[in-house]
Amino acid sequence: MPLLTLVLAALIQGITEFLPVSSSGHLILLPQLTGMADQGQVIDVAVHVGTLCAVVLYFWSDVRIASGGLTRLARGKIDTKGAFLALCLIVATIPVVIVGLVLKLSGLDMMLRSTAVIGWTMIIFGIVLYWADQTGKTDRTAGAWTLKHAATMGLWQAISLIPGTSRSGITITAARQLGYTREGGAKLSMLMSIPTIIAAGTLAGVEVAATANVQAAKDGSLAAVLAFFAALVALTLMMRLLKSVSFTPYVIYRILLGIVLLWVAYT
Repeated sequence: MPLLTLVLAALIQGITEFLPVSSSGHLILLPQLTGMADQGQVIDVAVHVGTLCAVVLYFWSDVRIASGGLTRLARGKIDTKGAFLALCLIVATIPVVIVGLVLKLSGLDMMLRSTAVIGWTMIIFGIVLYWADQTGKTDRTAGAWTLKHAATMGLWQAISLIPGTSRSGITITAARQLGYTREGGAKLSMLMSIPTIIAAGTLAGVEVAATANVQAAKDGSLAAVLAFFAALVALTLMMRLLKSVSFTPYVIYRILLGIVLLWVAYT
């Protein structure tokens, strides 16, 4: 695979995975708008592994607590903070797994990968994010997450399977609508990404395992490392900026990009 394609795919995934602007939408658009060959599933899986490692590292204290709680949860006990957090993350992941399998088995996932769809979802869900961010209360922190809210955010997360919606964008939208602070909503969204990326990566990994070779492994390793560092930088900057900046800049970007994409799609 050309080095330029590899680097662009890794950087795009790393930078956009945790920003509310849709990483999958940008990856789909990369070959469509540049004329480059599609980066393929091996690279898609690799860059998702890279971003997964970045969010695990950034939120390691929460990940450690949830991981420790899995043991107690497996025994049917929800008597610790870790066990409850692990349960919430599992509940929040179930809808996207079910809907993802339905789309995959029906072939609808490929039908939705179009410039027009991404253009419309960029605009529509950008406006929804703006509405939720401007009207939502800020009286809840990430530590006040409830099982009911986890289920609600999980249902919203399932919508992100439509390219261009943005997994982080739609879950942050849900969190703001439920009254979580910008930082709290973003944190919950990032934690929810961990089991979601693991589930999606496992499914895609099984599909590409049979066709992988030494060169693909080398390309994938490089892509994963680049995506890791890009994601870590983007995640760090976003979490710091949310202390003083709203989500409006991301909304403006989404709408402008959406308009350009619709112009390209319909002309």
